[in-house]
Amino acid sequence: MRRADRLFDIIQSLRVASRPMTAAMLAEHLEVNIRTVYRDIAALQARRIPIEGASGIGYVLRRGFDLPPLMFTADEIDAIAVGARLVRRLRDPGLQEAADTVLAKIATILPDALRPGVVSAPFHVSDGSAEIPEGIDLSDVRRAIRQTRKLRITYADAKGQRSHRTIWPIAMAYYVDVTVIGAWCELRADYRHFRVERIVTSSLLDETFSTGGGKLMEGWFALQGRDVGAG
Repeated sequence: MRRADRLFDIIQSLRVASRPMTAAMLAEHLEVNIRTVYRDIAALQARRIPIEGASGIGYVLRRGFDLPPLMFTADEIDAIAVGARLVRRLRDPGLQEAADTVLAKIATILPDALRPGVVSAPFHVSDGSAEIPEGIDLSDVRRAIRQTRKLRITYADAKGQRSHRTIWPIAMAYYVDVTVIGAWCELRADYRHFRVERIVTSSLLDETFSTGGGKLMEGWFALQGRDVGAG
């Protein structure tokens, strides 16, 4: 573990501890020797981190102290870089743009030594093969889910037959080859999955729906792995 990561971990451990933590406890958690902990504590105190206590008694972090924003470990930076690139493969322009904005913001604030891990990370994520939807804006779908608003759609099934639906969008599932809206369909009075590339037209309605205190989502999750009707 890098020393910077270890110092960060010490602060985090002291922040959540309900009682003083001894050097031995920290050493066991970090898998280092006690002398290393003593040196790390001294280094943190020298940087004006309000750690109080002494060897043999235990250490506490003074209440009210918070970490500066965007202190990431190497693995966390890798996770951000890979995650943003995975979002880019989705056929959702709004999320693609948001992912690029997040990377730009993080790169601006990170120290120079860590910035290449985000800007030029050595990771490649292949493009997905899902079709680009033309009849619906996926930003509208995500907004409808957040605001529990109904969607009116014209949907074409696998044979090209069209139907008009009012749906209650519950979730979105992004697969490599297809993007699906999980919803309650008023026409079928049941849960249905709608492939976004088969939506011919759509409109976001002002009318809202009730989630039943989370029961609507629970019902949908309970059906995952089973055969939920498509459209």
